[in-house]
Amino acid sequence: MQTADARGGRPLSPHLSIYRWRITMAMSIFHRVTGGGLYFAMLLLVWWLVAAAAGPEPFALANGVLTSWFGLVVLFAATWGLIHHGLGGLRHFVWDFGVAMEPGTRDHVAWATLIGSIVLTIVIWGAVLWLR
Repeated sequence: MQTADARGGRPLSPHLSIYRWRITMAMSIFHRVTGGGLYFAMLLLVWWLVAAAAGPEPFALANGVLTSWFGLVVLFAATWGLIHHGLGGLRHFVWDFGVAMEPGTRDHVAWATLIGSIVLTIVIWGAVLWLR
């Protein structure tokens, strides 16, 4: 059995300090975080729908919370999370076919996922606020 000393003092398992952060790593983490965040966003949607079915008073409360400044910030973040998670899923779907897997292309597609999610979120919210 080889020990750490016999291997030149290297660690027995990889550690984050030996990896160089890449955009694809960050997008992978964001994909997982947005997936988890979407569970909480779904709870808000269910609360709003149940309140709408329960009557005017519960709906007024739920609608008041979700249309407050804090509620709008949460909804904005949920919109970004949904779009980012969807684009990340499309990115992985394309990768499943072996397309865009070259080192430079992978990074460009990951950046496009991030930038596209931000731009689409701003466009959607701009349209919503404009129509409001």
